[in-house]
Amino acid sequence: MAKRKILLAYSGGLDTSIIISWLLENYDCEVICMAADVGQGDELEPLHEKAKASGASKLYIEDLREEFVTDFIYPTMKAGAVYEGKYLLGTSIARPLIAKRLVEIAEQEGCDAICHGCTGKGNDQVRFELTIKAFAPFMEIIAPWRIWDIKSRDDEIDYANARNIPISVKKKHAYSMDRNLWHLSHEGEDLEDPRNAPKDDLLLISKPLKDAPDEAEVVELEFEQGVPTKVNGEALAPVALIEKLNELGAKHGVGTADLVENRLIGIKSRGVYETPGGAILYEAHRELESITLDRQTSHYKEQVALKYAELVYDGNWYTPLREALDAFVDSTQHKVTGTVRVKLYKGNIVPAGVSSPFSLYNEAIATFGDSGELFSHKDSEGFINLFGLPLKVAAMVNMTQCCCCPTGE
Repeated sequence: MAKRKILLAYSGGLDTSIIISWLLENYDCEVICMAADVGQGDELEPLHEKAKASGASKLYIEDLREEFVTDFIYPTMKAGAVYEGKYLLGTSIARPLIAKRLVEIAEQEGCDAICHGCTGKGNDQVRFELTIKAFAPFMEIIAPWRIWDIKSRDDEIDYANARNIPISVKKKHAYSMDRNLWHLSHEGEDLEDPRNAPKDDLLLISKPLKDAPDEAEVVELEFEQGVPTKVNGEALAPVALIEKLNELGAKHGVGTADLVENRLIGIKSRGVYETPGGAILYEAHRELESITLDRQTSHYKEQVALKYAELVYDGNWYTPLREALDAFVDSTQHKVTGTVRVKLYKGNIVPAGVSSPFSLYNEAIATFGDSGELFSHKDSEGFINLFGLPLKVAAMVNMTQCCCCPTGE
């Protein structure tokens, strides 16, 4: 009987490094690995050798960076989706992209199972598995954290050391991190106590505020139909644009969020997220929408943003509702074209001017001075009378009822 083939979502980190060995010990199988390049930098360079040294037969390294930006980052940003007011969904939007590619390679290689290293307490297990089910409903999914006897990161380190598996973490300062082009997340260790402020040396992308420049820097962004196209007058491809904004934002310490969030499975967790370029992009896009969207569309879009963020956070990317919300969002972006300037200074992103050929802001009407024939102050009296009519009628009814009350009250 031929050996099984299992495809492992591989990062080269502690979890997936020991999972290769665990799969070989517990299944009569060949382990094939796939690592997705979503912008985590030089972390991927040594993985071929590392995966094979751990027992894998093959490693795919898939460059998904541009697709990550155009098909996941930009739609989420255009929607204005932010989870619980702070989290720009960096890990949430990467997982469905990675899982979709996992299914494609699993089918290409003839694998009968896909394995991931997500813990049973986290959100990523849901994101991976919902995507796998969406594209390969009969594919077996193996989740070691829900099966094995390993209970902690220290147990994992001991397991690796006992089998001479090369790992890059120690028992001290072993933060759980996820990095991609959009962000870097930190969880665990001293962060598990919300009373502890994040240490300055925790930050690996952005400068601590004390080290940020003492002078502000103005950054100019240009958008076309909600999509950023230029930074400081320079046209940039999607990946290069995010990298440029990350560089500028990190220099000034912007985009670091400290959040105790509500996980999908019902527990609270604390994470620190570095998203310097993303924070700039969200702020600039919001400023441009402030002059190009009408009031009703703008307010309704805020409700859509909340639902969109929740869907993405919960792993429901490949769903009819998310696609329908995208259709709505895209329809709102037709005139979100223009130029935005923001000022970066010690963790702050301050609006510094916005313009658009489709601006709905009319200075002639907005002025406190004479608006000429465009606006008559006298018209407001009739508007207020009609707008307040339900309140007036209700008050009159209440007065009548009080007068007729037997007790006189």
